[in-house]
This record gives sequence, structure tokens and C-alpha cells, in this order.
Amino acid sequence: MTSDPALLIVGHGTRSTAGAAQFRAFVDRVRARAGGLPVDGGFIELSAPPVADAVARLVAAGHRRLGVVPLTLVSAGHAKGDIPGSLARETQRHPGLTYAYGRPLGPHPALLTMLADRIAAVRGPGPTTVLLVGRGSTDPDANAEVAKLARLLREGRDYTDVEFAFISLAEPGVPAGLERARRLGARAVVVAPYFLFGGVLPDRVAAQARAWAADHPEVTVALAGLLGDTDALADLVLERYREALAGDIRMNCDTCMYRVALPGFEHRLGAPQHPHDHPDDPLHPHPRAHHH
Repeated sequence: MTSDPALLIVGHGTRSTAGAAQFRAFVDRVRARAGGLPVDGGFIELSAPPVADAVARLVAAGHRRLGVVPLTLVSAGHAKGDIPGSLARETQRHPGLTYAYGRPLGPHPALLTMLADRIAAVRGPGPTTVLLVGRGSTDPDANAEVAKLARLLREGRDYTDVEFAFISLAEPGVPAGLERARRLGARAVVVAPYFLFGGVLPDRVAAQARAWAADHPEVTVALAGLLGDTDALADLVLERYREALAGDIRMNCDTCMYRVALPGFEHRLGAPQHPHDHPDDPLHPHPRAHHH
């Protein structure tokens, strides 16, 4: 057994059977690349296995220290509140358990490279505009990270432009983003979903992009693949794990709505955080009608 803390990877969860399976396969990939480091993973809601089960397995194997990486792309409510709340619950269940909490995956140069690779795989010749589509959040800081990533994706690459949109909880939506690109002169657009694995929301991105394209035959619309289960992503998770253990997290709190009274979000300043209740955790029943 290694003396390093075990790695716990925490995802949000999805109603997509394929998406949940991709997460579990990714945890296996990280384990294979971790050089003997104990690795497990679980979800905070919607999908099995729950975080509680993953922690219980690690504790049963003798691990009392964890390095935790949230498998999220932006610093939204799940990474800031829901996952830490779940971890606090696990420290109550397992007295003596400690953990170091890492930051979300993005923005990171590896993610930009992955996005550029997915775009290159579907774009045609000639001028191309990219529409980067994020999940969307009620957290303005998280939405701003997607806008920042769009600009970073534009820098140094031969795209005509990179616009951004969201599929849930924030504007502009996918049709509005495509329409903006069209009005700015785009005749070829690659829609790039900023998602790790399959799920309801990535499927919705694809459906909305295809519907808009059918109504606008003058614009060629291609859909890039998801970031997916790759060695590059696994190595990024391990980088975040090592960063957390070293105490070099560097998370930007200057625009966090829980720390700063942002206009329109003043009621969130200092708000207490609560974990999601996972449906597979019998001690904390959770309504299954949870929607995003």
C-alpha cells in the first residue's frame, strides 16, 4: 500500500446509462495510470456508485487520508458546495478521515488541446467559427469561465471566431449562439460541447444544433465530439490530485458569489452549503424527480 493519500474522483451524476458507464471506465483508466495509487470514484447524485460507497471501499481498505478531485470543468455550485458538503458528511460517517480537496479541471491547456482536436476532427476547409457550449449555471463565475475558455481557444488558432453559449440555466442558448455567429457572417460553424462524457445535456446540445442547422441550410454546422475518456484527461486528474496534496490549489475566489456580493446574487453571500442526497444512499433519501 502506498503511503500517499488515496485518490477519490467525484462526479455529479447523470441519468444517462452510457454517461455513468463512461465515468466508471474513466476511473479505471486513472487507476491504471496512477502507478499503484489507490483510486476510486463516485457520484453525488443520480448515478451509481454514490460517493458514500467509494469512500467506504477506501476506508475498508485502510485508507484514512484522501486526495479528492471534483470531476467538473468549472467552479460552479457542485464543486464549491455540493461536493464539499458530501465530503463533510463522509468525515462524520468515518471519524478520523481527512481529505485534501482539489480544484476543478478547467481552464487548463490540456482541455484546450482536447477541444481543438475534437474541432479539427469535424471541421471542413476554409473559414470556421466555433461555438463553445457549456453546461450553464446560476453561478456567474462559472459562466464567466466558459467565456474565458472561449477566448483562450481563439488565441493562436485559425478560427474566424469563437462564440460561447449554454445549454441550461444561462444565456445565450445554443440557437441564439448560432444565430449570432450567422449574423456575424459565419458560413461554417463547429459546435463544440464542453462536456466530459455523454448525458442528457450533451444530447440536448446536439439536438438543438441539428434543429437550427435544418432551418438555416446556408450555414454548415458540424458537431464536435465530447472530451471523453482519454489518457490526457486522466493525467490532468492526477495533476489536480498532486496539486491538492502540495497545497498549491490557486483557486480564484475574487468573483465567487459566496465570497463577494455580486449584483443580483447578494443573497448567496456566505450562504451555507449542503450536499446533494444520493438516491442510492439509504440514510439520506432523495426525491428522484431532480431536474436540471
